[in-house]
Amino acid sequence: MSQSILVTGGAGFIGSHLVDKLLAAGHRVTVMDNFNDFYDPAIKRANIVPHLESKDYRLVEGDTRDRELVNRCYAEGGFDEVIHLAAMAGVRPSLEKPVLYQEVNLIGTMNLLEAAREHAIKKFLFASSSSVYGNNDKVPFSETDPVDHPISPYASTKKSGELMAYTYHHLYGFPMACLRFFTVYGPRQRPEMAIHLFTDRISRGEPIQMFGEGKSRRDYTFIDDIIDGILRCREANFAYEVFNLGRSDTVELAELIGKIERLLGKKAIIERKPNQPGDVKQTFADTTKARDMLGYNPRVSIDLGLEKFIDWYTNKRRDT
Repeated sequence: MSQSILVTGGAGFIGSHLVDKLLAAGHRVTVMDNFNDFYDPAIKRANIVPHLESKDYRLVEGDTRDRELVNRCYAEGGFDEVIHLAAMAGVRPSLEKPVLYQEVNLIGTMNLLEAAREHAIKKFLFASSSSVYGNNDKVPFSETDPVDHPISPYASTKKSGELMAYTYHHLYGFPMACLRFFTVYGPRQRPEMAIHLFTDRISRGEPIQMFGEGKSRRDYTFIDDIIDGILRCREANFAYEVFNLGRSDTVELAELIGKIERLLGKKAIIERKPNQPGDVKQTFADTTKARDMLGYNPRVSIDLGLEKFIDWYTNKRRDT
C-alpha cells in the first residue's frame, strides 16, 4: 500500500539510495534537506536529479532546526511515516564544532519528534550510529550493551537522540526504532569517508593518512544491505526497538588499504599518524536481533562491496 513518507537528509548518501527504493515501490516521498556545505552541495544535487522527475517526489529545502518549516512540512505532507536521517555526521569534525553538532542533531530531532506527536505519525525511524558504543570491550556489540560512555560529541548526540526517541514513544505511543548504522559505504559515499577518500587519493597518486599503525577495525557495511535493513524495519511490527545494522564482520584498516590497492592496481603512499581523539578502536555489530525480528541478512562481502564501489568511482571519474 502506498504511503506518504518524510525522509530527512534524503539528498545525501544513504538518503538518496533509500528514496530510490521508496519511489520504485510506489510511495509518495517528501525529502527535507538543507544542502549544507559539510561537503560539496553539488554532490547532493546530483543525487536527487532522477528523483525530481517523479510525480511522487517533493523536495523541501530547509533545516530541521527551523521549527516553523518542519511544522508546515508535516501539515502539507500528511505523512504516515518519518525516516529521520538528517544530521551533522562524522566523529572528528564534531570535536571541532561540538555546538553545531548539538544544535543540528538534538534541536532538529526534537522538532521532528514534536511535529510527529502533533500530527499523529504512525511510525518514526531514527538513524543512530555504532559510535554510541564507544570503546566497548565486549564484541560483537549488542543492543543490550551499555552505551553510557560516548567518546565524541557526535556519538553523544546520537545517544541523546535515542533517549529522546524513547521518551516520545513512551509518552505518545507511536512505534519507534533507532537504527545503529555500522560504517556504511558504497556508490555515492560521502567524499571524506575513508573508503572514498582512500580510493580517490590512491588513484591520483596522492598520499593517504593511516592512523594508529592501521590496527583499528571497522564493520564495513555495503549501502544495499543498510537500505534493506531500513526497508525491513518499515514493514515490521514493534513498539520501541533498537537495531544494529551492520555486516557483522570486521576489517583492519591496513587490510582495507591493501584491498583498495589491489583493486586499483596502485600502491598507496602512506603517511602514518597517531590515533585521533574520538576514534574508537573497533566496531563490530551483533546482528542477531535484526536477523530474528526483521529477517535482516546482509549479503555483500567487503571484497564484493569494494569492487562495486571502485567500479562506480572509476565510471564517475571518467564522466567528469
